[in-house]
Amino acid sequence: MEKKTEVNGHAMPSSTSTDRIIEKSDKRSFKDKFMMFLSRNLLVIMTVSGVLVGVGLGMMVRNMNLTRAQMTYFAFPGEMLLRMLKMIILPLVVCSLVSGAASLDTRSLGKLGGIAVSYFLVTTLIASGIGVALAFIIKPGVGAGALNTNNLVLESVATNKETTDSFLDLARNLFPANLVAAAFRSYATDYKMVAVGNDTNGTAVYQKVPVGTDTDGMNILGLVLFAMVFGVALRKLGDEGEELIRFFNAFNEATMVLVSWIMWYVPFGIMFLVGSKIVEMEDVVLLVTSLGKYIFASILGHIIHGGVVLPLIYFGFTRKNPFSFLSGLITPFTTAFATCSSSATLPSMIKCVEENNGVDKRISRFILPIGATVNMDGAAIFQCIAAVFIAQLNNTDLNAGQIFTILVTATASSVGAAGIPAGGIITIAIILEAIGLPTNDLSLMLAVDWIVDRTTTVVNVEGDALGAGILHHINQQEMKKQQQQQEDELAEVRVEAVANIQGEEETSSLVTHQTKALAATPEAIESVL
Repeated sequence: MEKKTEVNGHAMPSSTSTDRIIEKSDKRSFKDKFMMFLSRNLLVIMTVSGVLVGVGLGMMVRNMNLTRAQMTYFAFPGEMLLRMLKMIILPLVVCSLVSGAASLDTRSLGKLGGIAVSYFLVTTLIASGIGVALAFIIKPGVGAGALNTNNLVLESVATNKETTDSFLDLARNLFPANLVAAAFRSYATDYKMVAVGNDTNGTAVYQKVPVGTDTDGMNILGLVLFAMVFGVALRKLGDEGEELIRFFNAFNEATMVLVSWIMWYVPFGIMFLVGSKIVEMEDVVLLVTSLGKYIFASILGHIIHGGVVLPLIYFGFTRKNPFSFLSGLITPFTTAFATCSSSATLPSMIKCVEENNGVDKRISRFILPIGATVNMDGAAIFQCIAAVFIAQLNNTDLNAGQIFTILVTATASSVGAAGIPAGGIITIAIILEAIGLPTNDLSLMLAVDWIVDRTTTVVNVEGDALGAGILHHINQQEMKKQQQQQEDELAEVRVEAVANIQGEEETSSLVTHQTKALAATPEAIESVL
């Protein structure tokens, strides 16, 4: 029998010429596959290269002893990247949440929202536990009492805020009085001394009274809540709200196009971000020798949580390889490492989660903006380690009640932590106030925050991405169940229809005549059934 081969889907007799054609096509397909791989991963390769080149460039420029003004000029391309990413955050968060909430029915929204909040709380609580455990095992503050803070040239950190007022501010920011102002300002409590009378000696008595002030910085928490509720309200309107939903969907898609353009500037911007940070470093050796155990404990906690705990949670829900999921997110992880900002990483994270990992747009654009605001696993780890570190530094033994307070306060306060560089330092002050420790050692944390904050941000955005993957899997399972139920119901209808026809055939001569006519055309029976 003559051997046949296939070329372009057609069977052809085997011969030397056809074999050559097949070999050429195989070679071409391998080249095409390689070029396709290169085109798909070009941005990832360029971004990682940007970090490596930035380190080398920073080391070279560091030896040139630049002035402060020259350092500012050198950091300009990196500053432009941060400005672009921050520019896109507001329209991206608002439009994606409105369109995401409007595209999900109320029942699905409630279920997915409940699962997301539970996931965020549980993972943050686990992260806090890891941080406290590592701090007691490694003991970073023991023996560090002799730190010469004058040699470290530390900045002072003003922290006179009461713990109660910090949580009240969190609630106030959830409901901004002015939505336009919330785009660039947030509420913060300040204090002033008010005379309330005189004592017996005639000396004036003063009381510290909380006063509301506005601070620079986007109130992302209030915008997130408003966008979610507004999306639900648009869906409730039905047909009347369709026009506005389409507007936000189109706005969202246009924003994502802008994100895809900005992503091509990321490798160049990251190179100068990393390079400028290396140039600005003071005495790295002194910092590492003084606070090395604290840095080691924080980074180890991030490795354990991000490399073991979160992937295990993802595997437990989906039974899929978590590292193949994470391999599609190298670009946002690199962006997180370079920018130290969860909010600035949000645009690239949404793009890569949808395009590389196939997560449903309705899920990713609903969950990721919320996660970038409230899910701070990496921050919870280093905040707990910092609290125990400062306690050990002051030779204070923490009791069980104080440890529990650290866990709860770190988990709760990380919800309101700003997704910006060094945003977690203020949160550490809340924890220290809650357990009655002095906040004057916070400048030590600020000195090494530029190191620890990089792995912190990577773990933060990893938790968001895996949460989106888990919710996508749960949503897919629910859809499969619904499809199966619909198929079962359709099968029951078909069985009933066939039974009715058979029963009518036995009784009615008219139906018998009709069914005989239908028997001649099987397509007619299928369409009727």
